[in-house]
Amino acid sequence: MRVPKTTLRLVAIGDSLTYGVGDQANDGGYVGQIKARLQQHLPKTKIITSNYGVSGDRSDQILKRLQNQSQMQADLRKADVIVMTVGGNDLLQTLEKELLTNSPKNLQQALERAGDTYQQKLTTLLQAVRQENSHAPLFLFSIYDPVYVYFPEVHAITDGVTKWNQISETTMQKFGPSYFVNINRQLSYGQYQSVASREKLAQQAAKANRASISQAEVLKVMSGQGKNLNRYISTKDNFHPNHAGYGLMTTALWRQMQAHDSFMYQK
Repeated sequence: MRVPKTTLRLVAIGDSLTYGVGDQANDGGYVGQIKARLQQHLPKTKIITSNYGVSGDRSDQILKRLQNQSQMQADLRKADVIVMTVGGNDLLQTLEKELLTNSPKNLQQALERAGDTYQQKLTTLLQAVRQENSHAPLFLFSIYDPVYVYFPEVHAITDGVTKWNQISETTMQKFGPSYFVNINRQLSYGQYQSVASREKLAQQAAKANRASISQAEVLKVMSGQGKNLNRYISTKDNFHPNHAGYGLMTTALWRQMQAHDSFMYQK
């Protein structure tokens, strides 16, 4: 019979998704919710979480913090489990720069180049994480397309997200034990999970004659406020998950943790 650990330390590293931006319940995003799940599952275990999420950080900025913050290093060394969100801001930087200036073909090439750079940066970041802690399982979230339900026909964003997720999943495998938590489909499609409902979205977009959508429109939605067609995305910025969105992230993470749960128990 497995004996649960008396204390379990979870360290979360990343960007605004780790910080919990958009969580209107102020519950700390997925970090607060996964702590509650762990506590429910291990009622006698003391669950300690450390949240090193900073809004807007790209992979290289997360790395810089790790290199410069001794407390972050110390917490990582003691971690039983590590959770990360990274990559969204790297991609966003590329899209914001390239969407406004490029043809689809040039955009594709720009994404290829940016993807290579991201892979190098992610490799360096994961090396730094593993330098502090080589044994704790690492769970890495995918990124998603926050404006898919508005622009189902803008393939540049969808393709960029898919490419980034492939890079993250393959890169992290060299830094085991590590597990990919894919939230792309659930958060990008929102309540439009069926093929039929997404086809309807695409038809509506086609009716609006938006085949040659201006990139400025995409950026406008991403900086808009007040309402969102995707019920899991925050209405404050049309970009980050809301409380329910973080709930989806937590469920996906919990599923992976339960499949690889040895970190919860004494050796």
